[in-house]
Amino acid sequence: MAKGSVWEIGVEDVERAGLSPLEARAFHVALRRAAEAHRRKGAEAEIWRVVAEGGVLRPDHPHALHQLVYYSIYATWDTATRGPPPYWFPSPIYCKHTNLGRVMENNGPKLLGSSYRDPISSFGLFQKFSANHPEVYWSIVVKELPVIFHEAPKTILDTSDKSKLGGNWFPGAILNVAECCLLPMHSLKRTDDSVAIVWRNEGSDDSPVNYISLRELRNQVMIVANALDTMFRKGDAIAIDMPMTCTAVIIYLAIVLAGYVVVSIADSFAANEISTRMKISKAKGIFTQDFIVRGGRKFPLYSRVREGTPCKAIVVPAQGNDVGVQLRSHDLSWKDFISRAASLPRPYNYSPIYLPAKSVTNILFSSGTTGDPKAIPWTQLSPIRCAADSWAHIDVQSGDICCWPTNLGWVMGPILLYSCFLTGATLALYHGSPLGRGFGKFVQDASVTILGTVPSLVKNWKISKCMEGLDWTKIRVFASTGEASDINDDLWLSSRASYKPIVECCGGTELASAYIQGSLLQPQAFGAFSTPSMSTGFVIFDEHGIAYPDDQPCAGEVGLFPVLMGATDRLLNADHKKVYFDGMPTYKGMNLRRHGDVIQRTVGGYFIVQGRADDTMNLGGIKTSSVEIERVCNRADESVMETAAVSIRSSTGGPEKLVVLAVLKDGSTKADLNLLKMKFQKAIQKNLNPLFKVSFVKVVPEFPRTASNKLLRRVLRDQLKQEFSSRSKL
Repeated sequence: MAKGSVWEIGVEDVERAGLSPLEARAFHVALRRAAEAHRRKGAEAEIWRVVAEGGVLRPDHPHALHQLVYYSIYATWDTATRGPPPYWFPSPIYCKHTNLGRVMENNGPKLLGSSYRDPISSFGLFQKFSANHPEVYWSIVVKELPVIFHEAPKTILDTSDKSKLGGNWFPGAILNVAECCLLPMHSLKRTDDSVAIVWRNEGSDDSPVNYISLRELRNQVMIVANALDTMFRKGDAIAIDMPMTCTAVIIYLAIVLAGYVVVSIADSFAANEISTRMKISKAKGIFTQDFIVRGGRKFPLYSRVREGTPCKAIVVPAQGNDVGVQLRSHDLSWKDFISRAASLPRPYNYSPIYLPAKSVTNILFSSGTTGDPKAIPWTQLSPIRCAADSWAHIDVQSGDICCWPTNLGWVMGPILLYSCFLTGATLALYHGSPLGRGFGKFVQDASVTILGTVPSLVKNWKISKCMEGLDWTKIRVFASTGEASDINDDLWLSSRASYKPIVECCGGTELASAYIQGSLLQPQAFGAFSTPSMSTGFVIFDEHGIAYPDDQPCAGEVGLFPVLMGATDRLLNADHKKVYFDGMPTYKGMNLRRHGDVIQRTVGGYFIVQGRADDTMNLGGIKTSSVEIERVCNRADESVMETAAVSIRSSTGGPEKLVVLAVLKDGSTKADLNLLKMKFQKAIQKNLNPLFKVSFVKVVPEFPRTASNKLLRRVLRDQLKQEFSSRSKL
């Protein structure tokens, strides 16, 4: 319903977008008045800025009206010559109060000399400086965070050992990163009475939110740490397979504080996936829940854990004080587990176990293209990295209240935990499904200031209209990760908080953070990234391994500079060098690090992720492989000879959608596609992940292949994109 320009919008168009005749006339006058000052060719961005920042469009206005105005204002914007259109602009005054802006004001003139002007115009220079001199950047940032070294590092970065492509960070440092999360800190204005966690249970949407102070959190962590010492040996790996609740966070911090290693397992995994991760990590025990409660229904969790591993399980009740299942003889209820420490003389006192900075604190998993999950160890440096990136890019500050629906089984769970506790922010947790109004009301009632999302969630909120009437105007920053964002969905999300910025983040478990992000010191465009993350350098190279010139619009595979603080230098079940470095080109003497994304650098310097260079796909924020899905689908129906799994996105972007193509044994292309889709879906949910959804099934006579018989999934993907573009199926 967009018009050719903002000047073509009439009162009747505003009425059709959902306003009453009286409201429409008043809105039309306000819109014209706001746009009048920039009535010239090429002033689309200036007009949008006045409209968005001037409050002409309000959160309570129908989304159709926001669409009408945004798309009409930018109707004449040529993305080919000007890049993606911006929707948010940094303030010259406010920018100096951001974390990174403040640091730039204090250090920019010294580091950049006469080139430094201000945080906005000098951001690009400062980012490049941080990538070329990461040791200088990290010497500054580590002082901004509550990182308490039991023994100080000998230096920030040691690159003398050339066999370590990523360098040796903070050599000689001894610390306990969990302790850093739990102590008062004057520089963060964090006291024992500060609110550490705010939370609410699903179904209690009209009750006040619950609060846990820093002192209460520390006491709970210490009693769990004491209980752990009665059951495990130092260095043991202990899994967590449960929703991200207050109890789960307490368990996580206690495992790290006491010198054990967390094994992260998503609570959506089937028993065989739990088994695989327990065996790879050699876990000695597992924390779980009896059930997962969603929408008033109970879904079994302990039974999946019991089937997946013989290891001792400590079972937390989802509701009440007593577990609702019969436990194995060697398993313990949460109540019995805590009682092991309650009888100690000082159950709420615990001396942290101090270890070298490179000691492993967490084992996470990421799917590889072979179908086997890579076991990725996080050291004590990984939490510092992820917290610092949230500090720099999302601008998480002391006093912020951060909410991001996630799970400790995925990388975003630990990132969120450390991003709050290492910046002085409050962690906001909703114990329930984030899909409905109850979650949105919690965001309102908890006065959330930073809301993290996954694009699939945003799409659901927009379509269901479940968040209408809620007040999200206390939100000052959104963040988004996990999959590609849809422009229209982002328009809806940003408008809910009077057009606050959405910081896009793209990275990986092995990086402990993102390699490209948005920044509050740059204009932001919907569905696009505006910068490499701080201290990260990368190039985009062509099919011959030749890097495109910096700042030139292009598309190709990304190669990361190898010296990247917090990134892995080992894998537990694979050859790290082979996975991330072998076969990668060199650039200025550096062996580039593989990440696997194909990205586009646009006019204007924005970045858009176009997919994976390999056959890994991203479904609902979870990376998986085509091989993994095909292996399951090949066994789903006896009429199937082989399958090919690919993911595609609609022309407007948004999350990847799974398409399964099949070749039948009899060579025909006739089949009951609905039945086949149901069988594929059931097999995937049972054997891989219940969150993966098959969007479309197609039967074909054969698959395109190379001369060596390798399946050409990229050709299939291109064919499907063309087909669905013409048929508008997805």
